[in-house]
Amino acid sequence: MASSLTKDSVTPGTPGSEKTFFGHPRGLATLFMTEMWERFSYYGMRALLPLYLVAPGGLGLSAGTATAIYSVYLSLVYLLAMPGGWFGDRVWGPRKTVAVAGGVIMLGHLTLALPYSGTFYGGLGLVAIGSGLLKANISTMVGQLYQGPDDPRRDGGFTVFYMGINLGAFAAPLIIGTIGESVNWHLGFALAALGMGLGVTQFLLGSRHLDPQSSVVPKPLSAEEKVSTLRKAALWAGIAVVAYAIVGFSGNYTLNWILVPLTLLGVIIPVMVLARIKRDKDLDRTEQSKMSAYIWFFVAAAIFWMIYDQGGSTLSIFADSSAENSVLGWDFPVSWYQSVNPVLIMALAPVFAWIWLALNRRGKEPSTIVKFASGLMLVGVSFFLFLAPLSIAEGGHKAAALWLVAIYFIQTVGELLLSPVGLSVTTKMAPAKYASQMMGVWFLAVTAGDATTGLLSIAGVDLNKTGIVALEAALAVVAGFAIWMYRNKVKSLMGDVR
Repeated sequence: MASSLTKDSVTPGTPGSEKTFFGHPRGLATLFMTEMWERFSYYGMRALLPLYLVAPGGLGLSAGTATAIYSVYLSLVYLLAMPGGWFGDRVWGPRKTVAVAGGVIMLGHLTLALPYSGTFYGGLGLVAIGSGLLKANISTMVGQLYQGPDDPRRDGGFTVFYMGINLGAFAAPLIIGTIGESVNWHLGFALAALGMGLGVTQFLLGSRHLDPQSSVVPKPLSAEEKVSTLRKAALWAGIAVVAYAIVGFSGNYTLNWILVPLTLLGVIIPVMVLARIKRDKDLDRTEQSKMSAYIWFFVAAAIFWMIYDQGGSTLSIFADSSAENSVLGWDFPVSWYQSVNPVLIMALAPVFAWIWLALNRRGKEPSTIVKFASGLMLVGVSFFLFLAPLSIAEGGHKAAALWLVAIYFIQTVGELLLSPVGLSVTTKMAPAKYASQMMGVWFLAVTAGDATTGLLSIAGVDLNKTGIVALEAALAVVAGFAIWMYRNKVKSLMGDVR
């Protein structure tokens, strides 16, 4: 990418006021590169994960167990975004939290790089914790670069930042995936650690360009709150240690003793959080109505992510065993499929932005509800399409790679319809009391969807069978159609939000 650092006149006192990055504050370059390298490490490891879990030279697990581990890992990353945001708000401040998070992620990848199965799950846990700490806080720092919500550069800044995410996600499977699959699995994980190390290094070197507010703890814990928090954390940690010690010494320990509680938490916590907000008597009638509407969007999003995130597990495992992974006679690693989505996002996102703008000028832009319902139905259509390569494989043949590319294409279009709308609706419909927490609530929809996939896998459901794929596809299409059918009711609950 060509450098876009140029002289520009901006408000004196703005961080990095002497230079800009694509017309934005210089600090955006620091955060752009940090996020790019973090996503490089995250998506590279994620592309290798299910393949390593099932490979004879890896852990040699069943497809069901691999899908369960992968789904639990993803659900944890998004579940931990809420406490990650809390740490930034109450304990360390965004800048320190991101620096610590990067170090934890790098340590996690290094642990995965060790050639021991016993350390593998500890490495996954460290990466999940670090990703949760980083996710909410780095976006907060992007917002702090601008002069309030009305700064005309703000939306564009987040768009540039989003490109960093997709650049890292695109390059990672091509580099880390190739090395991991073709040379050595653990070397691939080590490359992910190197990527995160580069991200942390440039973050520390470039942090002088960030807004000073990024070092401030917005709502620091009082001495009493610190003692109470530490006491509760120690209590729950002690209970967990004692419980697992008893299970371990009794000889009854299996992997499900970890997977089942985590998947149940991934379903129960989102429900509890929504119920707590909905029952809050401090919310006025309008806010209560908006939360009722938001629950529709939340459930629909959970169904969407349940199917969408199987692109890295169910589809990847299918490609490994049953697809002809070649184009015009040229073979490529299975992990390369994970680069299809980010490159399509980068290609299609500007097109969608232009289409919405053109339709808006004519007064024909689809409503939020219609976009959301369409995205949900499309992810269902993608799994109806998945039935074709499944049938080909059941007939004893290898399915062509283009079948899988077509599935990823449809899912990406669905993502562009649903994900940006979901983020926007979350901020617009958030009750004033929960304004800073609602983005974490949106991430819980991903947690709930992935945890549901994990529960199905633990229960022995084969997600690569035509019956269950057709059922999931039908569920998404029916849910999308239901939202569209009841769009007027949902619209009335949304009040002034459009």
